[in-house]
Amino acid sequence: MGQVAAVLTTGHDRRMTQLEQVTDAVAYHGEGPVWSPTWGGLRFVDMLAGDVCTLRDDGSVDRLHVGDVAAFVRPRRSGGWVVGLERGIGLADAPDETPRALPEMWSDTGLRMNEGGCDPAGNLYVGSMRYDRAEGGASLQRIAPDGGVTVVLPHVTVSNGIDFSPDGTRAYYDDTETGTTDVFDVVDGELRDRRVFHSGDDGRPDGLTVDSAGNVWVALNGVGRVRCYSPSAEILADVDLPVRLVTACTLGGPDLRDLYVTTSRENLDDPEPEAGAVFRLRVDVPGRPVLPYGG
Repeated sequence: MGQVAAVLTTGHDRRMTQLEQVTDAVAYHGEGPVWSPTWGGLRFVDMLAGDVCTLRDDGSVDRLHVGDVAAFVRPRRSGGWVVGLERGIGLADAPDETPRALPEMWSDTGLRMNEGGCDPAGNLYVGSMRYDRAEGGASLQRIAPDGGVTVVLPHVTVSNGIDFSPDGTRAYYDDTETGTTDVFDVVDGELRDRRVFHSGDDGRPDGLTVDSAGNVWVALNGVGRVRCYSPSAEILADVDLPVRLVTACTLGGPDLRDLYVTTSRENLDDPEPEAGAVFRLRVDVPGRPVLPYGG
């Protein structure tokens, strides 16, 4: 672990900055980083190992096995946390408690949970993908605080990052196979008027997070990059990492100005030494406290 040189491009000013590798290559497929003081800092998943990972202050990583898949984690308003499992979700009532699995949301063994996030009202949006990545074979669903489930998008391929603008009027979403980050208007709690926000150029849009100014940070898988867009889709910054499979990002730390990035070595014939590590970079605009699940 330590610091490696990363290229940060901001507007027309290209300069070198320091990107810190904060863990060893601890994950096969690291995903879904989330910062929350309720569990003491950063959590992420080693998705296909079925492990939830917690980064401790001394740099060590604690692992909790929750099943065949650990797709995402979010805090709950009532305390504890929610985790995406292979075909449903699990709930824990305390920060370090093992979650209990709720009834499965589907029985199809070819379909698994992939990513999730919450809206300001406490609804949990959960996305899926087929193991064979069949086009249109998955969905984005919304789980209300009372447990009711609604299908929001019925035909997606690889459902990935979702987050909301600070005022709650926009939702940003990645179905990775489209090659774009899309944006919705949020009208009476519903996602409306889906349209392209920005293409990933040569990368595959994966996880994303929205900062306190409404800028959208998107992990571009396959090209080792995290990109920041303004609310008007202007490219504000590109951060190049030393690994190709950059999967997701979040803003955390005591002042919410630490950009954390997860990476993967899934299916790499010749993985980079750092693939599977978590990286951190200081940024100017802070994030927002993570939106919790109301259930």
